[in-house]
Amino acid sequence: MTLLTRTRPNNIKQLFLSSNGANGHFIQHCTNNRLVRQGKQVHARIILHSVIPDNFLGSKLLTFYATSGFLFEARHVFDNIPKKNVFSWNAMLIAYSHHGRNTQTLELFSSLVSLRDVNLKPDSFTISSVLKALSSPLFHDRRLVKEVHSFVFRHGYESDLFVVNGLITCYARLGELSLARKLFDQMQERDIVSWNSMISGYSQCGFYEDCLILFKEMECLGLRYDGVTVVSVLQACAQLKDLDLGRKVHQLVMENRIEVDTAVSNSIIGLYAKCGSLEYARKLFNEMTEKDGITYGSMISGYMNHGFVEEALELFREMKNPGLSTWNSLISGLVQNSHHDSIREFLHEMQAMGFKPDSVTLSSVLPTISYFSNLKSGKEIHCYAIRNIYDGCIYVTTGLIDTYARSGFINGAYEVFKRSKVRSVIVWTAMISAYAAHGDAVAAISLFADMLAVGIKPDRVTFTSVLTGCAHSGIVSEARKIFDSMLPYYGIVPEIEHYACMVAVLSRAGMIYEAADFISRMPIEPSAKVWGALLNGISVSGDVNLGKFVCEKLFEIEPENTWNYVVLANLYVRAGMWDDAVMVRGRMKKMGLKKLPGCSWIETDNGLQHFVATDVSSERTADIYDVLGGLIDLMREEGYVSITELDEEML
Repeated sequence: MTLLTRTRPNNIKQLFLSSNGANGHFIQHCTNNRLVRQGKQVHARIILHSVIPDNFLGSKLLTFYATSGFLFEARHVFDNIPKKNVFSWNAMLIAYSHHGRNTQTLELFSSLVSLRDVNLKPDSFTISSVLKALSSPLFHDRRLVKEVHSFVFRHGYESDLFVVNGLITCYARLGELSLARKLFDQMQERDIVSWNSMISGYSQCGFYEDCLILFKEMECLGLRYDGVTVVSVLQACAQLKDLDLGRKVHQLVMENRIEVDTAVSNSIIGLYAKCGSLEYARKLFNEMTEKDGITYGSMISGYMNHGFVEEALELFREMKNPGLSTWNSLISGLVQNSHHDSIREFLHEMQAMGFKPDSVTLSSVLPTISYFSNLKSGKEIHCYAIRNIYDGCIYVTTGLIDTYARSGFINGAYEVFKRSKVRSVIVWTAMISAYAAHGDAVAAISLFADMLAVGIKPDRVTFTSVLTGCAHSGIVSEARKIFDSMLPYYGIVPEIEHYACMVAVLSRAGMIYEAADFISRMPIEPSAKVWGALLNGISVSGDVNLGKFVCEKLFEIEPENTWNYVVLANLYVRAGMWDDAVMVRGRMKKMGLKKLPGCSWIETDNGLQHFVATDVSSERTADIYDVLGGLIDLMREEGYVSITELDEEML
């Protein structure tokens, strides 16, 4: 029996003509019980009897339609409410926001504000709906968020818990974590959403240490956390390979009886898989009754991260209908393990199954494009990203910058950077690194200064990139200034990569003894990177004694690196110490070491052309060696002696 037929026929007209209130409660009943057909019948009766919905009835009707997925009908009801109050506006805003109609949400809010009606003052529900739209992954407009923030401040909502939570989420999604944290610290009252918004923001933006520090602070205060907290914290533990803390959190989940849904289970499996406890991760995986694509993806990523490609492929093939996220895990893992040749095949198979590449797919595939220096494919992916609005993703942006830079298209890389709406530290660093790789230290340093001027705090990778640029050009004074600013101004303790960069800066500027002195004063043990940077400078200067000292250090650290032996042998040859050069050759032979031939490739109209040293398989070998011979002759005239030439003489 339907809802309408349960009412006595003689009383139907009286019911519908009685009041908007009664009709509103009737519609609410239909909404609560998902009675779509009956709700439409009620609305039809309302129209039939010329009942004009007031704000109460109108809001109930549009909520009914919105809940049932009929947004067009909901908007029609909204537009026909004669004198709308904020309750009606909120109902429509919430409807759009709930269904991810973010553009319509913002347009409707703009319409409300532009009315300038003193009786229509937006409240916390209004602003929360707008902030939810602005925190969508597809929106990256700092200007809009800051405008809404100003609106919040002007209208006295800066102390409203729900509004501030929404602002924290927005700023965190934009990567503006300093602003998010400032709001968080100023809150007089916080709930679990406040803590989760900040902790999730740190975790999602890669500030894993800050995520864990805030979680420990939450723990010290005795606050109860939930599954959302656990997912973010375990992700941070996994990325930092902090298995001890991860195990502790896992234990706390059990002890505090936190609901272990699929998301929590996936994060637990992801932790153990990422940290190398693959057997235990697989045991938990096998025990799960409900697995989704993320579950499989976590396990596949775990195998891939530790080089078990075959195991990952075997698990993937077990899936009946792998989803896009699982495909992404597989493709990303193959790229990570340098299986670049198989990427195209899997990408085509994925598309044949009806899946369109998303931002994760693109950011995973771009390193393969970079590997092959395939500029044409890079441009095709860039066009696809723009058409599908994926170019706003910071990982796609940084991938494109890297691809263009590695393909020699530095102007294209800068255009991507210039057009990016979200310039987080990751995007700035990618562009600085691109300039550094091209040896343009001036541009790298200038961009670094611009980044600081707009208030973006550099991270460890940023300093490595800008110092690398300085090393390529031998800009010593600027490099020293940047290196010396790391700890006092930015709280970043220099790591081995930064010391290696400074040694490279000094060495390439010909200051090899200053570089050696710098190494002797290092507070941490020099690595092969550090000694190798010094050896690069020595190979140019020809200082045999210092070269021998450095090579002996390198022989201890990386005894199978043939490059170190070749450099030392060349130093001996250039000094006329032939017996010592032969001794190095004998040492290499005794260890079974052989210099690997160089390899390069270039993109032509006929695709990628590969070139290997001493290879004669190309049909144009004679032309190639004629051009190469001419270049070598020109270099000899300028006084250059190639390492390869010396290798052939004595090796």
